[in-house]
Amino acid sequence: MEHRKLGSLTVTAQGLGCMGMSEFYGEGDDAESIATIHRALELGVTLLDTADMYGFGRNEELVGRAINDRRDQVVLATKFGIVRDENDPAKRGVRGDAAYVREAAEASLRRLGVDHIDLYYQHRVDPSVPIEETVGAMAELVAAGKVRHLGLSEAGAETIRRAHAVHPITALQTEWSLWSRDIEDEVVPTCRELGIGIVPYSPLGRGLLTGRFQSKADFGAGDFRQQSQPRMADGNLERNLELVAKLRELAERKGVTAGQLALAWVQARGDDVVPIPGTKRRKYLEENVAAAGLGLSTEDIDEVERTVPREAVAGQRYPDEAMRLIGR
Repeated sequence: MEHRKLGSLTVTAQGLGCMGMSEFYGEGDDAESIATIHRALELGVTLLDTADMYGFGRNEELVGRAINDRRDQVVLATKFGIVRDENDPAKRGVRGDAAYVREAAEASLRRLGVDHIDLYYQHRVDPSVPIEETVGAMAELVAAGKVRHLGLSEAGAETIRRAHAVHPITALQTEWSLWSRDIEDEVVPTCRELGIGIVPYSPLGRGLLTGRFQSKADFGAGDFRQQSQPRMADGNLERNLELVAKLRELAERKGVTAGQLALAWVQARGDDVVPIPGTKRRKYLEENVAAAGLGLSTEDIDEVERTVPREAVAGQRYPDEAMRLIGR
């Protein structure tokens, strides 16, 4: 697989998002998830992405078990900053104070079973703590050898500048897909000015851009997409599925799947872009990895964007409360 640069960090052009292996997308299967991670490494994928809040730490433990005997093959990324309550799993808080940064990093290292994290992200910016304090504490982890590179997730352009002035930021993780293009206005130009790589999560629109889902009934028990997701709400879902149907028709004419075409579009955003499509099954992993090799021409890209226009998507990315932490 082609390699790309996230700041000074070299990774493969596509990574693997591991979140859904432990939570949010229905029942998990640890054995299949570990087999999926191993298959990703066999296919040349190097970047594995997790976070301390996925499954209340269980996802980090799962990833740690999967890479225990092959740590040298992995660029390991995890995140801190979203605080959850096991008694109320839907409840969310955010912390970015220096003491919490240190505490969270030590806990992630233990769960992952490693002596260092290759790429450590602040999952959401804490509006009550200056970004200089948070990144300053993260920089101390670099100096101590516990972290190699720093990242931010869903930060706004001004915050990215302030953070980068404290310590070089290697990557920004943010949602970017045919359905989520708001970062193209200010965030992407800022990252490129500063030499910061971009790691798009949900490049397949939480799976809907694959064309495999036609209604909420297609989501299994325990799948968060059945809940208060604006783009899956009644009315919005039907309008968005009309766009997916058009994308699927275009993909069939090109001899690929809708998901592969949508993912190839994200891959084509630039050589500083490394999407991390998530899956917990080997068959979908292999389909996604194949998309990394699809070369889209300028004409192809234009055709995809005419098929799924930026302004045509119905509904915002998250409910209002979660949107308040986006682009901070």
